[in-house]
Amino acid sequence: MSKLDELIAELCPDGVEYASIGSLIKRIRERGKDDISVQQVYVVSNSLGIVRAEDYRDNTIHSEDTSNYTIIRKNMFAYNPSRLNIGSIAMLKEEEPGLVSPMYVVFSIDETQIVKEYFEYVLKSPYVMNKINSYKEEGARFRFNFDRWDWIRIPLPPLPVQQEIVRILDNFTELTAELTAELTARRKQYEYYRDLLLTFGDEVEWKTLGEIGKLIRGSGLLKSDFVEEGFPCIHYGQIHTYYGTSATETISFVSVDKSKKLKKAKKGDVLIAGVSENVEDVCKPLAWLGGDICISGDMFAFRHNQNTKYITYLLQTTDFSRYKEKFAHGAKVTRLRQDKLLAYKIPVPPLEEQERIVAILDRFDALCNDLTSGIPAEIEARQKQYEYYRDKLLSFKEVTA
Repeated sequence: MSKLDELIAELCPDGVEYASIGSLIKRIRERGKDDISVQQVYVVSNSLGIVRAEDYRDNTIHSEDTSNYTIIRKNMFAYNPSRLNIGSIAMLKEEEPGLVSPMYVVFSIDETQIVKEYFEYVLKSPYVMNKINSYKEEGARFRFNFDRWDWIRIPLPPLPVQQEIVRILDNFTELTAELTAELTARRKQYEYYRDLLLTFGDEVEWKTLGEIGKLIRGSGLLKSDFVEEGFPCIHYGQIHTYYGTSATETISFVSVDKSKKLKKAKKGDVLIAGVSENVEDVCKPLAWLGGDICISGDMFAFRHNQNTKYITYLLQTTDFSRYKEKFAHGAKVTRLRQDKLLAYKIPVPPLEEQERIVAILDRFDALCNDLTSGIPAEIEARQKQYEYYRDKLLSFKEVTA
């Protein structure tokens, strides 16, 4: 047993009392017209907490008349009754009071009974989120009325124990935040060196993609065609959601009979997602280094005689992003026409130089993007560790009379 596990066992060995959330909170109905000095408008985000409206959106998203908006002050909580099930609830930590949409519910807590940070951790715990989902109003849209907080009981250990729990969990969240900040910095560094390494002048030959290879368009592979075992395949959507820079194995399969009717990619092809919801992700590349696989429509296999990863890294550069911004089009989905993609000019140094560049970029890529190693893997491990101890720290035996 670790020291942390021992500490958890020592906090409240005999159990604690439970109390309904409703008995610990008080609804606030102060309106903007009640205090016209309050002008700042806030929004509640399920991932960022309570943030200033102008920082959350580029455009104004609130009404010009905020007289009916609800005032929220420091250490009060606000939530959207229609989005509470996805965690749209948070505490205001800013000194400056503000206004939130009248659709939000605002409440204060009884700090003589519960530490505000402890309460915030409890609110976001799986236990409370599951209760919220089970007590929602019946109907087409999710909604959670304020009086239903009375139905959810939470552990209420002594205040010093609550503070110790907060200290432990804060250490985990701060470490994750530090790792996330480091990852952001490393990715910016990676992007800088990637662009630098792939910038050439007249010292190398320049060719269009069409001069060094050809595009093979995928065919009608649907996600509904997936089977547990069979012939390996990749759907274009998986390039966006699952795969990184390169892969040798697929996570999906189709039946052998179905595979005979579908277009194939071969080892060394660069797989390219043909559509996306935005310019940034259209033509996202994947270096395929495994055997033959089936590929879906709305994606291409680019077959060539260069280093596969070298081409893949070129299609991730800032230069290619600018090229896409010029020529990609679409209303609901964004595409880059095949002729425009094949017209993109790239530097073509000798294969030995391509391999040298790839070896350098592979190290950066592993550090920044590999979920099995590097910073992303450490962040995921820390997050799992946090969730494990959060659940243990918030799972007290209830004392019964």
